[in-house]
Amino acid sequence: MKNIVKAGIFGVCIGDALGVPVEFKKREDLKKSPVTGYLEYMSWNQPKGTWSDDSSLTLCLGEELTKGYDLEKIGESFVKWNKYGHWTAHGRLFDIGGTTRHSIARLIKGESAKFSGNIFEEDNGNGSLMRILPLAFYLKDEENIEKLYQTIKEVSSITHGHFRSVFACFIYVIFAIELIKGKDKKEAYNHVQKTALEYAEIQGFNPKEVELFERILKHDISKYSEDEIKSSGYVLHSLEASLWCFLNSESYSETVLKAVNLGEDTDTTGAITGGIAGIYYGFENIPEEWISELVRKEDIENLCEKFYNELEWKIL
Repeated sequence: MKNIVKAGIFGVCIGDALGVPVEFKKREDLKKSPVTGYLEYMSWNQPKGTWSDDSSLTLCLGEELTKGYDLEKIGESFVKWNKYGHWTAHGRLFDIGGTTRHSIARLIKGESAKFSGNIFEEDNGNGSLMRILPLAFYLKDEENIEKLYQTIKEVSSITHGHFRSVFACFIYVIFAIELIKGKDKKEAYNHVQKTALEYAEIQGFNPKEVELFERILKHDISKYSEDEIKSSGYVLHSLEASLWCFLNSESYSETVLKAVNLGEDTDTTGAITGGIAGIYYGFENIPEEWISELVRKEDIENLCEKFYNELEWKIL
């Protein structure tokens, strides 16, 4: 289990760091000159192994979960990141999404984390999906699906409160939990399809919204061609792309490089995909060079250790 926690968190950070230098690059350009390892400077002028807001907010969430579940404390941690560079790679943030920025501004003004998130349809960027993975470790033994959904909804809604973002996080966390439990890819994917559709039916969720997830939940996302997979910052594109890359690859490195080389929102697609690939393939499958050159790797390792210790009582 400890290895899986470390593999998942490092999986996010490394996928993110691989994507940072080429963020916004077009897929056609990356086909001519694909990413094969860490690059430096370029899009954000950052040194090799630097991760972005995706990892920062994942680490903020993971750190708060080591102390138990407290939504307001998670919100406070996001404020510390935004104002003081807490859990940034080099002491200051260089990238933040619009929806996340507006939501954190509300937290800074004193709004509760329960009500800080943007809730409109245009607020469905991937900013909560990119940081949600630690909840999979925290909730892996939760058998009450209603509690599972509501906790995911709360944490997503600190910044992204629209149903589409919440449901994307729900699908991703359920999938990650199945992988944590040792299920194979196909079994985990089938479980997600069944569970998410059944829960949506029972809860009477807006059928038009649920229909947007049809390619994932009613079809097999892995069967689509690369041309049919988009990699923008829209939450549904990110979820589809991450599952597509994961289901169509055979190792951690193949999975994350496939994700990054889709272009556009490369760091976030890399981070979301890297989390599930890390869990599935294990820490030992992540290239040693990528681990050793990751910025603040010792700090991340210490956090993973603390997170595991907090979870240990739930495992035994």
